[in-house]
Amino acid sequence: MKLSIIIPVYNEKNTIKEILSAIEAVSLRDIEKEIIVIDDCSTDGTGEILKEIKKTKKYKIIYQAVNKGKGFAVREGFRAASGDVAIIQDADLEYDPRDYEAMLLPIISGKADAVFGSRFMGSSAHRVLFFWHYAGNKFLTALSNIFTNLNLSDMEACYKAFSKEAIKKILPDLTSERFGIEVELVARAARHKLRIYEVGISYSGRTYEEGKKINWKDGLAAIWHIIRFNLF
Repeated sequence: MKLSIIIPVYNEKNTIKEILSAIEAVSLRDIEKEIIVIDDCSTDGTGEILKEIKKTKKYKIIYQAVNKGKGFAVREGFRAASGDVAIIQDADLEYDPRDYEAMLLPIISGKADAVFGSRFMGSSAHRVLFFWHYAGNKFLTALSNIFTNLNLSDMEACYKAFSKEAIKKILPDLTSERFGIEVELVARAARHKLRIYEVGISYSGRTYEEGKKINWKDGLAAIWHIIRFNLF
């Protein structure tokens, strides 16, 4: 079995090498890892680092000529993936690749078509940060659940894994270019009646000083995305 790990990257020169090392360090027994990095026209030197890394020929690296957003990068990653399962991995070290095994188990065992990580369930470690981010995430998840009729606890979490067959179903429908991809992946999974599981994951969130990019404007946009992708 092969796992495709899709990594959208934008201005992550301080963490890109570390996240790739963490992914390589994870042992998944007999599962082969295919690592796909999509550089979304970084301007901080990340692209130059990736050019050096590409010489190792251990990764698939895709360069965007212009910045198009995380959603576009995820779609490009899905198209390039050849694995039996694909998982989305941010490059900012907030999510721990050691959670891959738990994320993959429901799909490997034949119980799920998609598995979503949750920062709000289970006993894994979580960095304590912003109350209003937490409250906003809970509100958006509840609003999404109303439209999808799912009972997710963390719709906005990065870790989302899909079987190859599930990707074939949802990829033609995906149109998001920015952070709306999180909302759209859930909406499309619900629309196609995929078998969805949720798994508790660890979380080491960043502050804005440490490079966090999502902000309140993306939260407002998510409300529109929930309405748009579920009703239209």
